[in-house]
Amino acid sequence: MTISLAVLDMAGTTVADDGLVERAFTEAVAAVEVSEQDGRFPAMLDHVRRTMGQSKIVVFRALLPETEAQQANTAFEAAYSRLVETGRCEPVPGAEQAIKDLRAAGVRVALTTGFARPTQDAILAALGWHDLVDIALTPADAGRGRPFPDMVLTAVLRLGIDDVRDVAVVGDTPSDVVSGLRAGASIAAGVLTGAGTRTEFEAVKATHVLESVRDLPALLS
Repeated sequence: MTISLAVLDMAGTTVADDGLVERAFTEAVAAVEVSEQDGRFPAMLDHVRRTMGQSKIVVFRALLPETEAQQANTAFEAAYSRLVETGRCEPVPGAEQAIKDLRAAGVRVALTTGFARPTQDAILAALGWHDLVDIALTPADAGRGRPFPDMVLTAVLRLGIDDVRDVAVVGDTPSDVVSGLRAGASIAAGVLTGAGTRTEFEAVKATHVLESVRDLPALLS
């Protein structure tokens, strides 16, 4: 099997999450007057946990009316960016070297996220990763976020990959795996460094379950 492109998720896969999404979510819903003591909060937090990896505005739209969803999404992005700017952003151990090894082996690398562009850019800047990968995409760049295949296919088109079967998609949520399978990737792998469990990955028919993205270069060699 020849892999020409690796499409890698960010938070939980290449970037350590360490609860940042949940902290930012708590601040976001507080902006629309839903506190942690609100009776709605536990179910809302559970939904956020179950939809990790998906477009954040889509997640908020499932929880709130449109105006409040937009307000909460803006507050979420601002809160997450503040956490990143205060040094609460680190790579998953071995992730940066794995990306370098993939590119040295001739594999193009795309980073994808459920965050908006300003938050993705803040993360890339904090880690010094703007020049580490070939392309970085958000749901807005592709049309739809995960579990749809749009970001994977956008990376394929923009990087001139000839065959979707030459693609490996790796992420820490079932949504990442489903997006890879829907795109026709030969490898749609889950990693155990974030939100997803081995059982969840097996349930959505992941081609592989890896301990970490650092194991990807060896899988492709």
